Amino acid sequence: MEERIYLSAPHMGGEEINFIHKAFDENWIAPLGPNVNGMETDLAEYAKVPYAAALSSGTAAIHLALILLNVQKDDIVLASSFTFSATINPIAYQGALPVLIDSEEETWNMDPELLEQAIKDYSAKGKKPKAVIFVHLYGMPGKIEEVSNICKQYDIPLIEDAAEALGASWNNKRAGSFGDFGIFSFNGNKIITTSGGGALLSQNKTWIDKARYLATQARDPAPYYQHSEIGYNYRMSNISAGIGRGQMQVLDKWIALRRENFNFYQENLGSLGFAFQNERPGAFANRWLTCVLFDENHQIGPEELRQNLETFNIETRPLWKPMHIQPVFKDCDFYVNGVSEKLFGKGLCLPSGSSLSMGQKQLIVEKIKQLVQ
Repeated sequence: MEERIYLSAPHMGGEEINFIHKAFDENWIAPLGPNVNGMETDLAEYAKVPYAAALSSGTAAIHLALILLNVQKDDIVLASSFTFSATINPIAYQGALPVLIDSEEETWNMDPELLEQAIKDYSAKGKKPKAVIFVHLYGMPGKIEEVSNICKQYDIPLIEDAAEALGASWNNKRAGSFGDFGIFSFNGNKIITTSGGGALLSQNKTWIDKARYLATQARDPAPYYQHSEIGYNYRMSNISAGIGRGQMQVLDKWIALRRENFNFYQENLGSLGFAFQNERPGAFANRWLTCVLFDENHQIGPEELRQNLETFNIETRPLWKPMHIQPVFKDCDFYVNGVSEKLFGKGLCLPSGSSLSMGQKQLIVEKIKQLVQ
């Protein structure tokens, strides 16, 4: 059996252990400390957003953003349908109502025209949406400028889910810096990891201060334990943040390696009829995952290829199943054009980790060529 080739394995740069050792030496084994503070500074400087809160997950960051925007029961929140469920679940945590917006074909992200139609429809019913959650899928910057302008026009806050897009940019402006809130994730398979973790960023210091307060069980500044609001255990640990600080030092290098993966696949598989998620002028994708789309000329489809590659110990994954066809969200309203369902049916994510060797990439391409030709 060949050694396992993972979809997106964690990749340590070497400096992480130094930050962890320092935390042990100073006995900062807690959900606060110098590494947490440093991680927040590193993220804010990198994303060019002044304030950041390091949290236990990207999901926690979205949840806190909704709380800070006072999203409550039965409020309308418009959100990308073509995404992972962690984008939508926090809406349900608040008892609010997700309305799912389909993708446009160029970047695979939220369609601005469908978004504006949904805003007009709900506003006409007297149910103006309380927030928009926009996702940059697979590290590809979506039409965030158009979406941001629409949100400003209708005075609706924008939560920018850049969980998959740390280091991506549009017209040299970082993903995660366009919205009222930016969201990052550092889960084990992300472009950098803290094993589990996330961050909430904003231009608004009051919001980030409140997010930190809520994330530490909303403990009031009193000499005893006093709580005036419901809080959450959402802070990142100082140990995890140490991993993150080491990872931030290699982030740009890891992005370059993932972009090399994309170029390799495109050069070696493009002639076989596969289509790719390409950058439009002005976009810089971090290429978190390289995805291919099959066409009618391929002798097998994405699921058959996935299963066959698994026999060679090569992990691949279908594209996200759109939220509007997920059982848990079947009763949600949605605005669809068929794009995300078509992508789901035709697409496959290939191994894309920054630690992939040339030999591994050559093996993957070799097996794909054998199976599809």
